[in-house]
Amino acid sequence: MYKRLHNTLSAMSKDQQLNLLAGGRIGIEKECLRVDKNGKLSQQPHPASLGSALTNPYITTDFSEALLELITPPEKGVSAALECLQKIHQFVYSQLEDESLWNASMPCVVAGEDGIPIAQYGSSNSGMMKTVYRRGLGHRYGKMMQAIAGVHFNYSVQENFWPYYRQLLMQDDIPLKEFISEQYFCLIRNLQRYGWVVFYLFGASPAICKSFLSGQPGKLEQYDSNTYYLPFATTLRMGDIGYTNKKESETGVQACYDSLPSYIKCLTKAIETSCPEYEKIGIKVDGEYRQLNANILQIENEYYSTIRPKQPLVKNEKPVHALGERGVQYIELRSLDLNLYDPLGVSDSQLYFLEAFMLFCLLHESQLIDRAERKAVEDNESKVAHQGRDPALKLSRKSEQVSIQTWGSELLIEMQAVCTTLDEQNSTTKYSKSLQKQLAAIEDSNQTPSARILQDMHENQECFFELANRISRHHEKQLRDSTLSEKDMIFFQNQVRQSVEKQGQIEASDTISFDQFLHNYFSNTVSEQEVKV
Repeated sequence: MYKRLHNTLSAMSKDQQLNLLAGGRIGIEKECLRVDKNGKLSQQPHPASLGSALTNPYITTDFSEALLELITPPEKGVSAALECLQKIHQFVYSQLEDESLWNASMPCVVAGEDGIPIAQYGSSNSGMMKTVYRRGLGHRYGKMMQAIAGVHFNYSVQENFWPYYRQLLMQDDIPLKEFISEQYFCLIRNLQRYGWVVFYLFGASPAICKSFLSGQPGKLEQYDSNTYYLPFATTLRMGDIGYTNKKESETGVQACYDSLPSYIKCLTKAIETSCPEYEKIGIKVDGEYRQLNANILQIENEYYSTIRPKQPLVKNEKPVHALGERGVQYIELRSLDLNLYDPLGVSDSQLYFLEAFMLFCLLHESQLIDRAERKAVEDNESKVAHQGRDPALKLSRKSEQVSIQTWGSELLIEMQAVCTTLDEQNSTTKYSKSLQKQLAAIEDSNQTPSARILQDMHENQECFFELANRISRHHEKQLRDSTLSEKDMIFFQNQVRQSVEKQGQIEASDTISFDQFLHNYFSNTVSEQEVKV
């Protein structure tokens, strides 16, 4: 079953090219809510001392003014990415006075929909587009689910790997750009097949505050007077209460991952096809935009998926156009909960595992996913999200039902060859150590973060809010007590200043109305503003 993986590693070893598997680029996008001293969602604007949310490449906002997004550039290796993320945290805390960063994915003290302020990006057309897009998300899905936070893991193989790999697979007749995209889609399909592993190992949202659901538990059980939970849940964030594609599926959009062209075709159709349900919301009502349009998707980013193929945008490009023009440059894995027990929301052990997991999925055989397997993938993810630690749980693998312990152990044991290679090429043992840690969690679900959260709540007689608040405050103290070097402080202060200047330049350069800007954007004729939503 894993013949291609081992044949590839063997051939690369023989050719003395295993070094091409090291040196991949890693980027982290960490979302986290700003909360006040009582743990309540901040009602304050994005701090001016953090710069412009529109143009600061390191610190921006996601859906809400209160939902920070901290972004590292692509770094060579795990340690460099985490070092950058640490510095961003230190800078942010140096600018926050009466607020903290909430270190759990699920919000707690939320005063309903009205208590979630939508992110603002200034008066420019491109800034207004970002805000209106978020306003549309609120109308379509509700604001509450948009306040959920997570970590995105961005990964790309080093560029020198691709010409060699194309030759190894004897596909020299395929243009390199097309070959790279094709192989990244192989990786994506395997990530979909095995993505439940990430839910199980790193899910950290088995419980939520009652305020999040306004006292309407649905299928959840009552833990105490303040908390809902499911006893075997791993990641409720990725379950029914999170931001899923359920609503998009009902309106007729489901991305195809057979190839880059098929993926682009599906999303293009969705962003160009009107939806009667969204037409009822209205587009511009009483002079104010409620959404960008009434189509199935306002823009491509609205299609939620655990994995996205990515290509950085140049100025005004739509994501599908960037992918079509230059192919896939990296993969974004979006299914990570915030790690409540790590000050940065993600640990080095997690990242070492994920880097090896990405390579495993790339080098392993990847068949196309038919309708039956797609349903199995979705069912497996839902089962693991809601009841992943249930000893009786079975997952669907082709025509058989298997336990997480059986399937998970098999996958991780096969990953050992990749981890050994990465250890050797990086002169470390961290990849194998991380693998052994995760293998132990596969064999004993009590070692997962989700189990630890419920155990700590029980032992300390705390509701979910009390636990998350206590640990978030502890991490805050650690980060505030750590010192950012003068050089790094100056660097981030310069980023703040430059971002404010850049936003001002964008606003001053607008020469058309917002109505015309949107028309031009969706007609692919925007020529001046940079649009990144």
